[in-house]
Amino acid sequence: MSTKSDRLELRIDPGSRERISMAAELLDEKLSDFVRGASLDRAEAVLARADHTLMPALQFDAMVESLDVPDAAPRLRDAAQAKRRFTRA
Repeated sequence: MSTKSDRLELRIDPGSRERISMAAELLDEKLSDFVRGASLDRAEAVLARADHTLMPALQFDAMVESLDVPDAAPRLRDAAQAKRRFTRA
């Protein structure tokens, strides 16, 4: 188990503190352990949701179809066809 050295302080209204304390007590947890666990659970949920993009199936199909359509990029085409200053040995 790693040692806990960082601190996180916050201000809270008395009613919220009372509800959080009651919940921690129901689980027989220390208040700081309860708050830490709840905060980490919420952080994991937010981060997991940020890793995924949700959209309707029709929108997804339209997006994938649009990726298959080549764009007109004349400058890119010209650059690819231009004589190269360097070549691989």
